Amino acid sequence: MNKTIFKKVDYDIGGLINDIELGRLGLPDIQRPFVWQNVKVRDLFDSMYRGYPIGYLLLWENDYIEGHKTIGTSQKQMVPNIVIVDGQQRLTSVYAVFKGMEVVRDNLQPERIRIAFNPLEQKFEVASAATRQDRAFVEDISVVWQKDLFQLYDDYVAALRKTRELTEEDTKTIKTSLTRLQNLPSFSLPALALSADVSEADVAEVFVRVNSTGKSLNQADFILTLMSVFWDDGRIALEDFCRQATQPSAGGPSPFNHFIKPSPHQLLRVAVGLAFRRARLGAIYSVLRGKDLETGEYRDDAREQQFGLLKNAQQRALDLNNWHGFMHCLKQAGFRTEGMINSEMALIYTYLLYLIGKTELKVPERDLRAAIARWFFMASLTGRYTGSSESAMESDLAMLRDAENPDQFLRQLAQAETIALTSDFWEVTLPNELANSASRSPSQFAFDAALVVLHAPVLFSTTLVRDWLDPATQPPESLERHHLFPRAFLGESESSGQQINQIANYAYIESQDNRLIADKTPSEYVPEITATFSDGDVKRMFRLNAIPSGWERMPYSEFLRERRTLMAGIIREGYQLLQSGPAVDEPVTLDLASIIAAGEADRVEFKATLRTNLHTGEKDSRMENAVVKTIAGFLNTHGGTLIIGVADNGDPVGIDKDDFA
Repeated sequence: MNKTIFKKVDYDIGGLINDIELGRLGLPDIQRPFVWQNVKVRDLFDSMYRGYPIGYLLLWENDYIEGHKTIGTSQKQMVPNIVIVDGQQRLTSVYAVFKGMEVVRDNLQPERIRIAFNPLEQKFEVASAATRQDRAFVEDISVVWQKDLFQLYDDYVAALRKTRELTEEDTKTIKTSLTRLQNLPSFSLPALALSADVSEADVAEVFVRVNSTGKSLNQADFILTLMSVFWDDGRIALEDFCRQATQPSAGGPSPFNHFIKPSPHQLLRVAVGLAFRRARLGAIYSVLRGKDLETGEYRDDAREQQFGLLKNAQQRALDLNNWHGFMHCLKQAGFRTEGMINSEMALIYTYLLYLIGKTELKVPERDLRAAIARWFFMASLTGRYTGSSESAMESDLAMLRDAENPDQFLRQLAQAETIALTSDFWEVTLPNELANSASRSPSQFAFDAALVVLHAPVLFSTTLVRDWLDPATQPPESLERHHLFPRAFLGESESSGQQINQIANYAYIESQDNRLIADKTPSEYVPEITATFSDGDVKRMFRLNAIPSGWERMPYSEFLRERRTLMAGIIREGYQLLQSGPAVDEPVTLDLASIIAAGEADRVEFKATLRTNLHTGEKDSRMENAVVKTIAGFLNTHGGTLIIGVADNGDPVGIDKDDFA
């Protein structure tokens, strides 16, 4: 008969809390992410109150477990001899609510979990403004275990009687409910305790097998569990990196960016792909345990060797220079914000390719960024890593397996792009994909990225799309997606949501212009709003925004067909510019005569001189201050055009009076 490696132990909640306080039970550091939603904590307490089972704990008895911290405050015993393997979230919930302690969420923000309780209705709620104002609720049940029961009852009843009458039956119900709640420390919670002689590898294996039925764990969960046992510092580093990426740093470099808030699972895929050149995680768990694939045996030296590879790869994946170098690739590809990323897997796997090129094949950074920018543009547009993403990445890693130098790496990527982006794709597939009204369409995001790459202006504006989409400089509400053909203009069949919200009926426009246009027909508002632009500016504006000539007088269905073709052409043009090398700033020609003739406006201002007072002929700081104020005003709002050498009425003065020597 095989020896059982565990025994069943019954604990009560109060005893567990006491063991945590004394340090006998090693609940992982409370600074680790607490992922349960408060409503789940509420349901946990409701189940205990009603005597329902809440599962069991998986514990590991050991005389000394190095590196495990406790969340208790007692200093009596700092090294736990029992470590919790499974049930951390439940026990953290119980401990935090009973003791009134804060937990730290994924965004690094501390939070008190406040659960309210209505003794009359015997109902638990997540504390809110409504429960705080309702005296029928004990606002925070943490006080139940900090106050004398009689005092708690008296205070509650006295407060409630100010708002309603209470019968004798009500007071009995209140007393019974509060007593029952205060007795929750006696709630029995069963546990399976693994014996002290069980190896760390077996502990990880038990966790995986216990959780594989019930709670659905994926292969990344299994590997992260293994990391907790054999390389806890590595898992902590992974989690810390992901949390720091969620918000800007108060000072110093951080992984924060405007494209992705990565999860440990996602970055683990990058590290595993870099270390083992595999996208499928299924076999990596056994490899990291040190399994000899020929004999089936597990060897400590093999495990240490494989973890050594993972450690080296993760260090490169979490290197901030590499991380932000990759973010520059996304910017070069025309992407500006998280809202333009339709597939996080495309981003994650493209980062893996970037790291292979940079850290292993030593591709020059300039060439690498151009290649990775093109690859991400292609992968995002074609949905390369949507669906069976692991299979697609396995194929791409196999494609690069024989690449031994920068030229081979770059050539393999370029060949794969050529296969994906055929003439039929550009001329047939892409225009058809644009015939939809999905709010998060890969083709829509690719079009937006192409507008950025091509330095396209916002429709009916001289400012560039890329500047408005940059989250570091412009508030998003300043730019809107405008219906070129408004609903009021279209017939009943065409104004349905599916038709009016076609991708081809949208264009970026500044908010103030959108308000001016309102529900006017295209034939009405186009001549009005383009009157302040030169013919050349209008032609360029329409071309780069894929607007067909004479569109304002077209039947709607014809307009959609023509614009979809033009949009596909703009996306292709943007990709081709990426092929020719890193995008460079394209000079924008200003038609000064047209701007001056239109006169001053919210974003156009004239100044006769920069620094000289025309009345005195002398340099005057007041002139300079006026110019600086105008520039500051433009920078703090929506930008604008300042023309020096033109009087307020539009008369040219010239700049001869200003001495720039």
